[in-house]
Amino acid sequence: MNIRQIALLCGVSTATVSRVINNSPSVSAVTREKVLGVMEREGYVPNAFAGGFGRNALKIVGILCADIANLYYAGAVSLLERELRARGIDTLLCCTGYGQEDKKEALTALVRKRVDAVILVGSAYREERDNTHIREAARQIPVFMLNAHVQIPNVFCILCDEREAISATVRRLAAAGRRAILYIHDMDKWAWAGTQKLAGYRDGLEECGLEEDSRLIRFVNSAGNDMQAAQKLVEELLRSGLEFDSILASEDVLAIGAQKAMFSKRRSVPIIGFNNSQLALCCTPSLTSIDNMLSVICPMAVEMLEKLLGGDGIPSKVVVSGALVERETFRACAEPGEG
Repeated sequence: MNIRQIALLCGVSTATVSRVINNSPSVSAVTREKVLGVMEREGYVPNAFAGGFGRNALKIVGILCADIANLYYAGAVSLLERELRARGIDTLLCCTGYGQEDKKEALTALVRKRVDAVILVGSAYREERDNTHIREAARQIPVFMLNAHVQIPNVFCILCDEREAISATVRRLAAAGRRAILYIHDMDKWAWAGTQKLAGYRDGLEECGLEEDSRLIRFVNSAGNDMQAAQKLVEELLRSGLEFDSILASEDVLAIGAQKAMFSKRRSVPIIGFNNSQLALCCTPSLTSIDNMLSVICPMAVEMLEKLLGGDGIPSKVVVSGALVERETFRACAEPGEG
């Protein structure tokens, strides 16, 4: 239950419920008893944030991140923490790893610590088969998910349309005359973001009338070193004689590994990564990459959280479009096979 649902059951405004929670003398005895009765019946316990919002009450939001060493997650956590701190909200960060049980335990622990809301960073927290733990958490506090989507009450999802971003990029490559687009990724079939990106690749091929070639879809088994694994994979493909005229990767680090492999063999094709991370600027030549708009998504999530905990309504799902950031590794005007 949340304050809005209590207000609806009582037939009063959220402001009235808030006054009851804060023991305001402006509420009549009859209304106070009615609201308290519904709260007791529904097992609703107001959190510190909702009860003290706008005053000097303790405000804490939990953030769950699979791996802070990952540049994508680190960037998201940094943006979230900065936006929350600017609003006087403290954060409690848990780095969970990717194991499902570890993720569940960390989420449960944050709820028990009485945080006012929790933010799950990345699609690693969207399980393919069982999201019961998210549903249980959302019955007690608001849950925000970045770049993942589930349909659960009191869960709010802010994400980039990564599927369409990949599809648009395939179309862009095809328009430049590229017909054999190698797609490399490091996410297994149960990772939601991975399936969305792969679906986008296939959408793009279909829309351009290009036949899918299973040899051009390659999984990188990184074992922790994504760049070297991607480099090794592409070197093996070059030795095998597999023909491809462009490379699209699900992560910037994979694209840079592919770039190293191509450079070592004095080969040149358009190479495009994903996430538009700092790595894209650090490498030479600079990497073209798809920006999944973290700089937009993270502030938006915090703004929505602030509105919700202040008693305002917010949408359960917000989707933003990705953008291709062109740099030196994308040569739209080059003829296929040049270099």
